[in-house]
Amino acid sequence: MTIADPATSPDPNAETAELELLSFHVGDHEYSVDIMAVREIRGWTRATSLPHAPPYVRGVINLRGAVLPVVDLALRLGLDVEEPTDRNVIIVVDIGGRTVGLRVDAVSDILSFPRNALQAPPEMSADRDHAFIQALTILEGRMIRILDLGAVLPGDTDVAA
Repeated sequence: MTIADPATSPDPNAETAELELLSFHVGDHEYSVDIMAVREIRGWTRATSLPHAPPYVRGVINLRGAVLPVVDLALRLGLDVEEPTDRNVIIVVDIGGRTVGLRVDAVSDILSFPRNALQAPPEMSADRDHAFIQALTILEGRMIRILDLGAVLPGDTDVAA
């Protein structure tokens, strides 16, 4: 997901332009992604495992004749993981021309707010390879974490399609 920096954007209205996000839950945590990256939301479908896939890849599913890799966001984000249930959903996203499914616990809402409400996450000394949060904002008293899909879904070799 790319969120334009209002300071460098040639459009003077970019700072106040509305950003729409799809929010969802992974465990007790709420995350969101740019709604423009979302292709569809599907019910949980058991994935066929792949040998030598990264541990956070649940496997692949059939999406209208196409093979779709499914990333378990709880595993990828290092959160407590439960076995998928029929209540889980798969958010189908397009990132950099690749289509990938993200297993989440539940979809929450569609959020809309001005781009200038975004704040960069604080610099932490944590592993840069696991910096999955692109931006933060506070909306209706809750902290909204915006995922960097490019970091969550790195390189073509990590998730075979």
